[in-house]
Amino acid sequence: MKPSEKDSTDSKDSDSTKEKLDWSCSLIVASLVGAFGSSFLYGYNLSVVNAPTPYIKSFYNESWERRHGHPIDQDTLTLLWSVTVSIFAIGGLVGTLMVKLIGKVLGRKYTLLVNNGFAITAALLMACSLQAGAFEMLILGRFVMGVDGGIALSVLPMYLNEISPKEIRGALGQVTAIFICIGVFAGQLLGLPELLGKESTWPYLFGVIAVPALVQLVSLPFLPESPRYLLFEKHDQAGAEKAFRIFLGKEDVSREVEEVLTESRAQRNIRLASVLELLRSPWVRWQVITVVVTMACYQLCGLNAIWFYTNSIFGKAGIPPEKIPYITLSTGGIETLAAIFSGLVIERLGRRPLLMGGFGLMAVFFGILTATLTLQDHAPWIPYLSIVCILAVIASFCSGPGGIPFILTGEFFQQPQRPAAFIIAGAVNWLSNFAVGLLFPFVQKSLGTYCFLVFAVICLTGAIYFYFVLPETKNRTHAEISQAFAKRNKVSPPEENTDSAVSDNKVAQKPEQDSTFTPNNYVKNGIV
Repeated sequence: MKPSEKDSTDSKDSDSTKEKLDWSCSLIVASLVGAFGSSFLYGYNLSVVNAPTPYIKSFYNESWERRHGHPIDQDTLTLLWSVTVSIFAIGGLVGTLMVKLIGKVLGRKYTLLVNNGFAITAALLMACSLQAGAFEMLILGRFVMGVDGGIALSVLPMYLNEISPKEIRGALGQVTAIFICIGVFAGQLLGLPELLGKESTWPYLFGVIAVPALVQLVSLPFLPESPRYLLFEKHDQAGAEKAFRIFLGKEDVSREVEEVLTESRAQRNIRLASVLELLRSPWVRWQVITVVVTMACYQLCGLNAIWFYTNSIFGKAGIPPEKIPYITLSTGGIETLAAIFSGLVIERLGRRPLLMGGFGLMAVFFGILTATLTLQDHAPWIPYLSIVCILAVIASFCSGPGGIPFILTGEFFQQPQRPAAFIIAGAVNWLSNFAVGLLFPFVQKSLGTYCFLVFAVICLTGAIYFYFVLPETKNRTHAEISQAFAKRNKVSPPEENTDSAVSDNKVAQKPEQDSTFTPNNYVKNGIV
């Protein structure tokens, strides 16, 4: 063998070994177990209420008549059902606001473990509501399940971001979105009449929630805490090194530890930033704005409105009503496949192209969908084009916008800022979710099929914003991402001079006029 061939072979073996080390067994198990007990349940609860809707309303009517001696009036029934659906978002907001306090005391892993208590409690309340004859138990269970979702969607992306190498941070972060889609599909599947979508078995649809929570409860204790949390907030270097070895699957973790220690030394006197402090900080102003825009577009892009029209569009396409639930499964399947595709290509294409492309394509297909819905009575083939547009909108959403917002929130901010950043992101997420549920019926009533043009404008606005503002974060350290925003923020991040060592040993000279913005000068108030 020639020397050049031998060197080439050794290089390939080295690259192969590095890839295997990056995707260690512990890293994969942590992501799967964490997502199954967290984001899966969020997706499941988005879709699980659809199939048993008539049976739940009948249960409400029977309970009301038994208590008051007369059937419930239609307006009260509509109000109770609206509360049942929307209170999930209110619980999510409450859970998001709890994250910083719980996470500071328990850490990432143990917060996820404690969160399973909310899921199991909610499952018991909702599953036993029919037998107890108390519809309040179902409503309360939905609220508690929302608390679980609010905590999960903040802590899980944070945990995955902190345990993964930067080379695969995006791909691992997409596990959150993939399991949301799998959860939606599972809720649709179990809601079929042949399974649990019957009048006698609908409470078991909600009891199933306890299974993923129990799986996470018995599996996650065997995995380490986030090494970044151990180093930054617990000052446990030995524990952090052990966690790095387990997650990375290698013995020499000195480079990873030094990266975190470099950042830690720059921020050694800095406590966790509050939400108000983060909003006021000039160093992260555009990061915060971008997270707010991203999360708002995530909920206001119109995907939830799609579900409102799905059954009517399928019916007008000539699909028999009894077959519609099975056809609806295709939407959940498309979601899952598109999310998996995004996870496979995100480290090659990057976050920015997937976000811009996803929202841009959604705007295009919403425009076509508006035309097909308006003209669907003019030709027999037009309703089928509407079905294609629905599937295309779903695929466009899940190929990028469906998961990347959670990844970006973890990548934009340093360790002391991250909990407050996820509170802001989660609050925008859940408030936007609630606003869509509350306002969409009125928008739809006023605009009819033209309501999708509103969502097309939102998606197009988001794509334009990301084109001009969002930097690419693929394979970048947190310090490099902060530098990318520095020009727009019009101030250099205070950790600039210390974190330069993290970025492949590149030396960044600090301008003289910024010499006053050193960590020691800026942390006199103890915040970032």
